[in-house]
Amino acid sequence: MSTVNITAAEVSAEAVRETGWLNMLIFGLFVAVTLIVVLRASRNNKTAADYYAAGRSFTGPQNGTAIAGDYLSAASFLGIVGAIAINGYDGFLYSIGFLVAWLVALLLVAEMLRNTGKFTMADVLSFRLKQRPVRIAAAITTLAVCFFYLLAQMAGAGGLVSLLMGIDSKIGQSVVITVVGALMIIYVLIGGMKGTTWVQIIKACLLIAGAAIMTIWVLAMHGFNLSALLGSAVEMSGNPELLNPGLQYGKSGTTRLDFVSLGMALVLGTAALPHVLMRFYTVPTAKEARRSVVWAIWLIGIFYLFTLILGYGAAALIPAETIKSAPGGVNSAAPLLAFALGGPVLLGLISAVAFATILAVVAGLTITAAASFAHDIYANVIRKGKVDADGEVKVARRTVLVIGVVSILGGIGAQGQNVAFLVALAFAVAASANLPTILYSLYWRRFNTQGAIWSMYGGLISAIVLIILSPVFSGAPTSMVSGIDISIFPLNNPGLVSIPLAFFLGWLGTVLGKDDESPQKQAEMEVRSLTGVGAEKAVDH
Repeated sequence: MSTVNITAAEVSAEAVRETGWLNMLIFGLFVAVTLIVVLRASRNNKTAADYYAAGRSFTGPQNGTAIAGDYLSAASFLGIVGAIAINGYDGFLYSIGFLVAWLVALLLVAEMLRNTGKFTMADVLSFRLKQRPVRIAAAITTLAVCFFYLLAQMAGAGGLVSLLMGIDSKIGQSVVITVVGALMIIYVLIGGMKGTTWVQIIKACLLIAGAAIMTIWVLAMHGFNLSALLGSAVEMSGNPELLNPGLQYGKSGTTRLDFVSLGMALVLGTAALPHVLMRFYTVPTAKEARRSVVWAIWLIGIFYLFTLILGYGAAALIPAETIKSAPGGVNSAAPLLAFALGGPVLLGLISAVAFATILAVVAGLTITAAASFAHDIYANVIRKGKVDADGEVKVARRTVLVIGVVSILGGIGAQGQNVAFLVALAFAVAASANLPTILYSLYWRRFNTQGAIWSMYGGLISAIVLIILSPVFSGAPTSMVSGIDISIFPLNNPGLVSIPLAFFLGWLGTVLGKDDESPQKQAEMEVRSLTGVGAEKAVDH
């Protein structure tokens, strides 16, 4: 079995020489097509329901494809392929965690959330609790999760283009991140949720098709023999432990605990991600919400099987040092594999698809964050519900601009980080700050406002403080901040501590708080969540 001995410098030079214009042309074509789709979709954006929830007009399969497009982010494609190429089996644990997490969303959250809410997660949490404090807390946690997730996508954009265009300077990558942010703002300002959903559907189809082509290509090179592929990966990497568990998470007791913490964050975080939860409101009924999740599970599951082949394919064809030394670090494994397989043309196509991935995901995150601020803070807290739909949507659009600028600045600061790892932090914050309150609200009659506030703020603050005090932030060669060392918490992911703490605080706050919630509201929420009676209906056009 012959290997492709190339260096990252050769790939960058070759890419710039032969495909600089081709890459930009493919990406420009995607942007042009999706902008036309967004403009057409925006014609029907007349009400808040149109802007936030696409008029609840998407079918289950359409929404399921869009959920897959929203969920299969730069972390899924770039980060996981790189993690498998370098760490083998332990890298694939990301894929398993991301996929298994959907069972929590399907069985516990999707249908009941669709029945109970309107536009945002806070609609559910404040249904039978006190509006003002719960909406403020839910909006803050939503914005925090969206910020962490946006960091990952923006860092992925910078790393991808640094490889593709041979831009090694921080300034050049910063310009790229700024362009991605500007395009994202345009998509969301013009198209709202409907335009964003169509972008995600197109992108999901392109990403899965591109990964399928590369997977078949890699298998064909090894005679469709998985054992031969794995043998080549071990031989090229020079690491006999590549196929065994524990390469990344089995070196010590601390790393094993880190793996448990990561697993908890991935499995419990999905059902609490605001941009995923918001997708359940774009369908007309709870039944379609359930169908959406089933479709998403199939599409996402198939894609993650592809990442296993692509990761070991990258390990089999490209030296590990080449991947590590590439301008985008381990995130460059998938583009390097595309170059090794199909030369500059396939590199251009796959990189354009990865770019489209980043663009679609950041658009979904941005509209979620904007809706949370405009609907929960502005309309229901500041104006106390006394605002028309036009006024609310105007505030949402202004919020998009602010979020766009903040995410661009954050992305510039997060360059060089493994994007799968950054997304895992977003999952940890979501699982800590949101999931306990969602589950308690839906399933525990006694749950009250104090329990919700304690759980959300306690989970959010503990997760962020532990991240700041961990090796992710400082004290290690790969830390976000160099030159200081305040890492006193040994784990890279805070989920092991912050998630149980948030559940405990929700219980403790409820037990110690006054039981002053309305029994009528509790009964109404229970009936609505289980039966759909009184749920938000689809808007006819």
